[in-house]
Amino acid sequence: MPEIRTRFAPSPTGFMHVGAARTALFAWLVARQSDGKFILRIEDTDKAREVSGAEEHIINSLKWLGIDWDEGPDIGGKYGPYRQSERLAVYNTWAQKLISNGKAYADPYSPKEIEHFRSLAKQAKQPFLFRNHRPDNPPEWDNKTPLRLKSTPKTYEWQDKVIGKLSSGPEVIDDFILIKSDGYPTYNFCHIIDDYLMNISYIIRSQEFISSVPKYLNLYEALGFTPPIMATLPFVMAIDGNKKLGKRDGAKDILDYSRDGYLPEAMMNFLATLGWNDGTENEIFSKTDLVSGFSLKRVQKSAARFDEKRLLWMDGYWLRNMDCSELYKRSDSHWPINAEKYDVSYKKNILGLIQERLKYLGEIPALTSFFFEDPRPNLELIKSNKKLKNIDKTDLVSYLKTTCDSLTDIEFNIDSISQILNDLLIKTGQKPAILFGIIRLATTWSPASPALADTLQILGKEKTLTRIQKSIDFLS
Repeated sequence: MPEIRTRFAPSPTGFMHVGAARTALFAWLVARQSDGKFILRIEDTDKAREVSGAEEHIINSLKWLGIDWDEGPDIGGKYGPYRQSERLAVYNTWAQKLISNGKAYADPYSPKEIEHFRSLAKQAKQPFLFRNHRPDNPPEWDNKTPLRLKSTPKTYEWQDKVIGKLSSGPEVIDDFILIKSDGYPTYNFCHIIDDYLMNISYIIRSQEFISSVPKYLNLYEALGFTPPIMATLPFVMAIDGNKKLGKRDGAKDILDYSRDGYLPEAMMNFLATLGWNDGTENEIFSKTDLVSGFSLKRVQKSAARFDEKRLLWMDGYWLRNMDCSELYKRSDSHWPINAEKYDVSYKKNILGLIQERLKYLGEIPALTSFFFEDPRPNLELIKSNKKLKNIDKTDLVSYLKTTCDSLTDIEFNIDSISQILNDLLIKTGQKPAILFGIIRLATTWSPASPALADTLQILGKEKTLTRIQKSIDFLS
């Protein structure tokens, strides 16, 4: 059986978004589960839109996700080079073959003349087709004018691995540009040459390319190539399902999620389930699970919806189930600045305390800053608390004084603290939401914090009593 070879071939024209990352992942999974090869190719022939640093960004994005490649611009390979801008001579060779076989010709028209042809078609209420204006005696191609395919209009039927049987009529076939006047090939031409020369067996790409497949098939025939297997992925839609996901709808740079503290395991899991499932109710998949269980047969035909809340839930799952030492290693760049002064064991204790409620690593500063610096009292936190806002300040101060007295002479471990807190409920006659709420605010001045007894135990007796006394002074 021939080796399965897939590729991801992005253009370096901007950041790596969710849709592109999912395409890369699906192509990688098809290769990995068959012990095939996955190729990274940079399609940098649109120089007008190229963004400086975009290639490096693509590579860093894939590496963060955990997607590796067997051949590519950074590691080479026997079918290189893997940047299209370095393969111009290859495309010219194949262009000359098409010209020699009467399958391509130089476009002699100026942009103004082509616009005139378009206006004539519009006046006649007909679609514009360049082949209707194909010159009878085109000039010799000098590599300075556009080169066009001499198309053969016909009906096509083809099988898509995801969508199924598809077809098109001759009306969609036209003489498209193969090489532009600047000497660079178009995507429509060079990706077909590269896929052929690199022995690509599967082309996995997004739905926006499906309307172009008939002209690709026309070019395959002109070149004498057998098309690879094609698999068209459904669009990733905004959460409302009414439009393709865009920047305004949350289509962030993939590396933004890394900077925000999302785990690559969670992102890979999330991307894989955008339009695919294994036929069960399971939503959590490791990289190993995906390699063994992924199948193009189970990629849905309908659009997938991008739901960042679901990504957040997945990330929380992966965080909660991570070994604490590994979690600490991953959290390295997400601690508050003041945490630098504290030792590893102290921070690991804090991390273990917040792990159950942590949704992404970027939450660590908000959830832990009071462990590293004395918080500033904020009366608004009391006013905005439904349970505390109607309690008289005098009573709040009384509860805090009683708490301070009760905590002063105990051994400050979790059992003793828990017992004192329970005793205080009886002594004050208050509900936990009120008593524990004011103690929590007095020691953290944070809208949210971990379990109270654990928080106090990590803060230690001296810091706990000092903060309660400062809060008493503030409220008095």
